[in-house]
Amino acid sequence: MSDIRDDTRAGFESIFGYEAHGLWSAPGELRLLGDDSDYANGYVLAIAIDRRTVVAAGVRKDRKIRVASTEADEIAEISLDDVGPDQVHGWAAYPLGVAWALGQSGADLSAVPGLDLFIDSDVPVGVGLGSSAALETAVAVALNDAWQLSLDSMSLAKVSQRAENSVVGKETGLSDHIPSLLGEDHRAVLFDSRSLDSDQVSFPLSERGLALLVIDTGIERATDLAAERFSEREEASDAVKISSLRELSPKSLPEHRDSLSAVTYRRAQHIVNENQRVLDAAKALRTEGPESLGEILSASQASLRDDYDASGKEIDLAVETCLAQGAYGARMTGLGESGALYALVDESNLSLLQVALDGAFTEHGYQAPATYVVGPSRGALRH
Repeated sequence: MSDIRDDTRAGFESIFGYEAHGLWSAPGELRLLGDDSDYANGYVLAIAIDRRTVVAAGVRKDRKIRVASTEADEIAEISLDDVGPDQVHGWAAYPLGVAWALGQSGADLSAVPGLDLFIDSDVPVGVGLGSSAALETAVAVALNDAWQLSLDSMSLAKVSQRAENSVVGKETGLSDHIPSLLGEDHRAVLFDSRSLDSDQVSFPLSERGLALLVIDTGIERATDLAAERFSEREEASDAVKISSLRELSPKSLPEHRDSLSAVTYRRAQHIVNENQRVLDAAKALRTEGPESLGEILSASQASLRDDYDASGKEIDLAVETCLAQGAYGARMTGLGESGALYALVDESNLSLLQVALDGAFTEHGYQAPATYVVGPSRGALRH
């Protein structure tokens, strides 16, 4: 982290001509289990990862908020009096949307000073590792401190979600932002999307010689898949007259088979069984350790492939290669636009696995995948 912190401070001073008054950061996140479960009031198991977005901030004497980033050529500038969903666009919608969402959540933006923000990040973009959540939560904690708002983590998660939904225009669940705020070293976060309760679960990878290898197959996913699955979940809930699929269990779901079409039943089956898999995984981590997750991850991937029709030939090839090379389990990361997955592996096997993946993809005529090694890290903080 020292390099990116130093780079962010230097970038701020280079752009704005004075030293930043403070430095904040938030991590990306990896959803271990529970994709789409949060939209059905279900359970999610995720980690904050050891890659972060860093924000340097300086307080201004006027009402302007200016935002610069290593990812953009221009500086976005707007008065705090004008910030809103229709006033900001492009990459600046993420940080400026947070400012607007804070105002919508009760902060008196007429009583706070303007700010200069400079943003740097080493969270990969478009790989299902929460780059948007890292950016929004890093900005949220920075503004929370700079404006002395004293909001708690759950409030900041809701602010970040509102910014992405209303200003950026992307639907996200609250669980997308929870790990970036609540993550801890060597822990996974178990989040209940209905009660909003969370619990830290021991996830000791490094001390047990384990690692998570994220594999980006480089394929483009269908951008309307998430919307289709949302409609199908709602159809299932309406058909069996319940508020959400959280109300069903793996034992009770078969009672409603005749009420649902074959496709809708498969969609419901994934969500209902995934909720149970999350709870089973948390229990296994507490009693046996990370190595015990293999069968659960494999079952989740099979369900995403067969019940949710969310996988693809490149992802299937990567999963098969990982398992053939001794991975404990491998699973795709979700329903976003990325074609990424992760594998739980022995650290000593990482190099051989990466070689095997390159070889398998080349043999099938695919471009070799990009890979990233990640581990559980702490959530957002001020440096």
